[in-house]
Amino acid sequence: MSREAKLNQLAAKREEVLLGGGEKKIEEQHQNGKMTARERIMALLDEGSFVELDQFVTHRGTELGMDQVKAPGEGVVTGYGTMDGRLVYLYSQDYTVIGGSVGEMHANKICKVMDMAIKTGAPLIGITDSGGVRIQEGIDALNGYGKIYKRHALASGVVPQISVVLGPCAGGAVYSPALADFVFMAEKAQMFITGPQLIKTAGGPSITGEELGGATTHNSTTGNVHFYAHDEAECMGQIRRLMSFLPANNLEGIPMFECNDPAERMDAVLANIVPENDNQPFDMHDIIVALADNHDFFEIQSYFAKNMIIGFIRLNGMTVGVVANQPMVLDGAVDIDAADKAARFVRFCDSMAIPVLTLVDSVGNLPSVDQEHKGAIRHGAKLLYAYAESTVPKLTVIVRKAYGCAYLAMGSQALGADVTIAWPSAEIAVMSAAAAANIVYREEIDASDDPQATRDEKIADYQNQFVNPYYAASRGLVDMIIEPEQTRYYLIKSLDSLISKKESRPGKKHDNLPL
Repeated sequence: MSREAKLNQLAAKREEVLLGGGEKKIEEQHQNGKMTARERIMALLDEGSFVELDQFVTHRGTELGMDQVKAPGEGVVTGYGTMDGRLVYLYSQDYTVIGGSVGEMHANKICKVMDMAIKTGAPLIGITDSGGVRIQEGIDALNGYGKIYKRHALASGVVPQISVVLGPCAGGAVYSPALADFVFMAEKAQMFITGPQLIKTAGGPSITGEELGGATTHNSTTGNVHFYAHDEAECMGQIRRLMSFLPANNLEGIPMFECNDPAERMDAVLANIVPENDNQPFDMHDIIVALADNHDFFEIQSYFAKNMIIGFIRLNGMTVGVVANQPMVLDGAVDIDAADKAARFVRFCDSMAIPVLTLVDSVGNLPSVDQEHKGAIRHGAKLLYAYAESTVPKLTVIVRKAYGCAYLAMGSQALGADVTIAWPSAEIAVMSAAAAANIVYREEIDASDDPQATRDEKIADYQNQFVNPYYAASRGLVDMIIEPEQTRYYLIKSLDSLISKKESRPGKKHDNLPL
């Protein structure tokens, strides 16, 4: 064969792969409001940066008619490119080719880019749009899922892992997003272990796929997904924004950006944001936004466990993870979902050397029989553990209420906070003054001629003596009490002082998080 003929052969084979399942299948993808596998990659990466790997890999199945089935590219596009000039590895399942089903070689292609991401210390992005396991390949296909799961575990804490669900994701496929650090999901995509039909067959209720595992369900109810997008274009923008806050790997160091927002900026909003009435809520988002460089806050899991806020800001150009109670929801109480949400985020930040800022205004744990029976103790222990094991710089600002175990769990000094700042409005105690007075002074109150007046007097006495930042400061449990509008300045100064922080832990194979 001549050189020209060989080049023509290459061009023809490449064209076949680039067409995936063919023009008709591509048109169906577009009609369903979905991009193709390659279009998604191009929307994510810098123009012209994508380098495809394993373009000509194909399956080797022969049973159940697979010997007659062509699968250009094996139903998944893999490779690497840059995002804002930074290297990322990624794969994108191609629904136009056998429904993007996962077979042996499909899984091998994914495993290769996962291995390369770990070796090179580059983030990994996986885009899911698949009918699930390729049944025709039997145990070989199922084993492929297992190999992918193992690599997720190996990559955890080494490089950021981003999962993007843009189509069907069922059965064994769901555990790949579950093992990732952050999960994005667009409208019309669905994710569940067992589908509506199987649930109905097993005697369960009749339910739609959207109700069972749609983007709304996973964002607001299950907490399996971190970001909701109305369409794929919005989703791609969200991914690029998240990636701008993250380091490439656990050894790269804290991402830094040039900052034109003065460190000494005083935000007048903070001066009066906490109501004088202790029982009146306020929006913690307002404090976070006021503290952030250029008032820019990127929230994560905004629809789930709304009594806890997590996300990223920058302080003087430095990425910082934020964990905050939201007094507008359940008085900022730490329930099961809130504890899980915050604990996982703190652990991610610690694994990637990102400092953690905690803003506290919580009445404590949520009193509920349902919470107790669902394991509130075990779930709350996750949050305690996450803070205690972390070694990154940790800053805590007690804005108002810091009662009981919630005080401890929300980045307390006892669990390793490097700097604890309190506002004059801070209330740091085992419980509220009213609750404490009813216990401590019960006999005096009951014996009084005017129980209500005596109760009010004792509440005020307890408040003045114990429920204030000065009592905690006298014990060295608060490092500084400041005017609220000076918070940004002191946070940045504290971070500067902690930039070289090193903290070791006892040698061990691994820890045993109370799951």
